[in-house]
Amino acid sequence: MLKNPATKYQPFPLIDLPSRQWPTRHLTQAPLWCSVDLRDGNQALAVPMNVGQKLEMFDALVKCGFKEIEVGFPSASNTEFSFNRRLIEEKRIPDDVTIQCLVQAREDLIEKTVESLLGARKVVIHMYNSTSPAQRKYVFGKTKQEIMQMAVKGAQMIKDRLHRLEATGTQVTLQYSPESFSATEVEFAKEISEAVMDVWQPTPERKMILNLPDTVEVAMPNVYADQIEWICTHIKNRDSLIISLHTHNDRGTGTAATELGLLAGADRVEGTLFGNGERTGNLDIVQVAMNLYMHGISPGLDFSDMSGLIHMYERTTGMTVAPRHPYSGELVFTAFSGSHQDAIKKGLTGYEEHKTMWDVPYLTIDPNDIGREYREVIRVNSQSGKGGVAYLLESEFGIELPKDMQREFGPIANDLVDQLGREVTATELKAMFWKEYIQVEQPYALHHFHADGVDGVFTCRSSLVINDRERGVVGTGNGPIAAFVSALINDAGAPSFEVVTYREQSLSSGSEASALAYIQIKTATGSVVWGAGVDTNIELASIKAVVSAVNRAGQTN
Repeated sequence: MLKNPATKYQPFPLIDLPSRQWPTRHLTQAPLWCSVDLRDGNQALAVPMNVGQKLEMFDALVKCGFKEIEVGFPSASNTEFSFNRRLIEEKRIPDDVTIQCLVQAREDLIEKTVESLLGARKVVIHMYNSTSPAQRKYVFGKTKQEIMQMAVKGAQMIKDRLHRLEATGTQVTLQYSPESFSATEVEFAKEISEAVMDVWQPTPERKMILNLPDTVEVAMPNVYADQIEWICTHIKNRDSLIISLHTHNDRGTGTAATELGLLAGADRVEGTLFGNGERTGNLDIVQVAMNLYMHGISPGLDFSDMSGLIHMYERTTGMTVAPRHPYSGELVFTAFSGSHQDAIKKGLTGYEEHKTMWDVPYLTIDPNDIGREYREVIRVNSQSGKGGVAYLLESEFGIELPKDMQREFGPIANDLVDQLGREVTATELKAMFWKEYIQVEQPYALHHFHADGVDGVFTCRSSLVINDRERGVVGTGNGPIAAFVSALINDAGAPSFEVVTYREQSLSSGSEASALAYIQIKTATGSVVWGAGVDTNIELASIKAVVSAVNRAGQTN
């Protein structure tokens, strides 16, 4: 890289718009949406989609609720042309869906595009030509006036052929894009757009679409917003236009540019699923729609089955959705950080209890709304804390660890995960818990337990395996647990301790129901240790929990 990039690069000039209004506006409704996956997205693929793949994606886009879909560049290849004809002849296009086709301002291409659309119900013919200084200078070698003549001539050629479509009942909307608008002088973009308008003669009743693409991001998104507002406030017959945005992501701000462009007065947005497009990609239309959704604005698009949509997209395009891609990535509703996990767990619990407005920490939307589940939210690795560990055990297996026990087991689990050097599953986490608490049988293992009481005094008779040798022990107390504690201390020779906390829960229901008991003990040295036991008999589960705690206390001393 250059030490002084100013010797090679320069900033894009600002727009003179001292009275700009967009910074104080806010969005209250969704724009018109147009998917360009089958054209702009498709042309960016190393291996373009075949007809079958395009049909699958078209059906998926319709299912999501797109009412305008750019289906291709029919003059570019036989595959593109055949796809249009198949959509139309097999009547695959719902009555309320408009198909859009892109074409350059060239007569032979326009003729083939019109042929591809014969018999369709509703179509958009989208004509474009490049207008930026670099394109004028290096690509076309033409002046502004010559570039404008190209646009006007192309607009007239389309107009001269409209009768062929309209004669068969096709409803046609015309769209013009001064391609590379973002790098074009706004005055010239206005001039050439108005020249096309003079040919097409749009009215408030029959509007044309003026698409102002951020073909290459050459400035910050606020500059693009200024460009959009400048056009909206300076162009003639604004009420006869649908101002459309088509942003790319060269600077990583395609979404921001689109949202600011909407604030600046645009009515319509073109984009692709998950941002597929040339170079760094097109606008991710899912992202903008979900951004509206999280603010309580209905986007008019349905992404309830986000996972299914991703599978379709990856299958048809060969592309992948990055794990951290907003809303759609595998890990976007996942927290590894312990403090984040704890906050999410508490927030989810609070929401389930009160069902108020969604305000769960770290989660902008409810994952359920797009077909995800809470079990995907919290995952455990070496960076996780007690909250994540507890959440997974509870959500997957119904194991409800007492809070103090969470503080004890969390670090133990994290150390074990750290040794593995990877993320662990809920099943692996349960196995760690079982090994640490349920399966610990040294130095004491319970072989038999029986207790009965008379006048509030209980006597227990138990058989323990102590250091691999069986021994009978007896003890008394005001309950079965107290009697067993007495037997351990006074008859089995266990170090003195007292039970501090006792909790129990059911792990399942029916005849095969299991009980899980948690016992916290405090030793004579002041150590506080947890134990756990599981059995179909809750009394036996409690006794096993005492044995677990005593064994673990011996291991930690």
